Amino acid sequence: MILLIMNIGNVLNAGFEVQYLLGNGLVKSVSETIDIYTLTWGISQNDYSLGTVPVKTDCSKGRVHMKIKSSTMDKVFVTCNTIFLVLFVTITLYPVLNTVALSFNDGVDAVRGGIHLWPRIFTLSNYKTVLHQQNILTGAVVSVARTVLGTIFSLVTNALLAYIISRKRFLFRSQLSLFWVITMYVNGGMIPTLVLYRNMNLTNSFWVYVIPGMVSAFNVLVMRTFMEGLPSALEESAMIDGANDFTIFTRIISPLCKPVYATVALFVAVGQWNSWFDAMLYNRMNTQYTTLQYELMKLLSSVMQQSGSATTGGNTATAAVTPVTVRSAATVVTMLPIILLYPFLQRYFVSGMTIGSVKE
Repeated sequence: MILLIMNIGNVLNAGFEVQYLLGNGLVKSVSETIDIYTLTWGISQNDYSLGTVPVKTDCSKGRVHMKIKSSTMDKVFVTCNTIFLVLFVTITLYPVLNTVALSFNDGVDAVRGGIHLWPRIFTLSNYKTVLHQQNILTGAVVSVARTVLGTIFSLVTNALLAYIISRKRFLFRSQLSLFWVITMYVNGGMIPTLVLYRNMNLTNSFWVYVIPGMVSAFNVLVMRTFMEGLPSALEESAMIDGANDFTIFTRIISPLCKPVYATVALFVAVGQWNSWFDAMLYNRMNTQYTTLQYELMKLLSSVMQQSGSATTGGNTATAAVTPVTVRSAATVVTMLPIILLYPFLQRYFVSGMTIGSVKE
């Protein structure tokens, strides 16, 4: 949704000066932007406030007052825009606020429904159930470790590979890029992958979370596209000064690639943090390598079974928590680190998401 708003803003902000200076009657149907239309329409209606801003100066007090004349169309536009933004924010935030409200509400009372933005019967029993789960601390430590190490290793390997195939002097850059694109659509399947990991002694090991995800074709291609957009004169100047490829990559290319690095790091970190299937598949019998998401999934399954048993026995009042409230509490616990991390990477993420939009 954020990308949709950004793209709409880019389309509306297509420009003014170039289209206005070079436009004429022959190309008016395809060159007239909303800015030019607003200006010409205002002039035709003798409403020059759409193109100029009158300034009133108070010389006695040495202050300048900006007096903007608003037309009826301006007021209608502002009103409609405000209503649209309020509705958009409400639709976007309501599921999150509803989940938080359910997580703090009593489980039995939540079954009645009618909870929207505020808990009806406040309680912390849902979070106590989640945080008192066996191996929850071990899973949290393993999840943090795999997220940090997996992101670092993946970022380094993908950046090195992207730098190699982005160099025009590399002989097999096209063939290697095609090979990586094929791997995005074709894989060996679950059973062959499990057999391969077992033969490589990766099962029942922490490194099964890190090594298989070190190389991602999508991340490599995204970084390659960004690096190809950098001026080649920078690399040529460094080579004239005697810099080798490693120096060029670490001191020239990498500092300029901070936006794409932050974008890829955010993708990898979120994927590592939310992953639980690999823990169930490869480390299910080894509790010291369990993850937070896998423990929460087991907790939710256990609560659902207990709720079903209580319902069958006709004793629903004895259930302290329900699957709905436990799922909400687990969702809040899972997404809280991502919400805390995203504001620090937001500007890099937004700039990195536009990579490739005007390139090949």
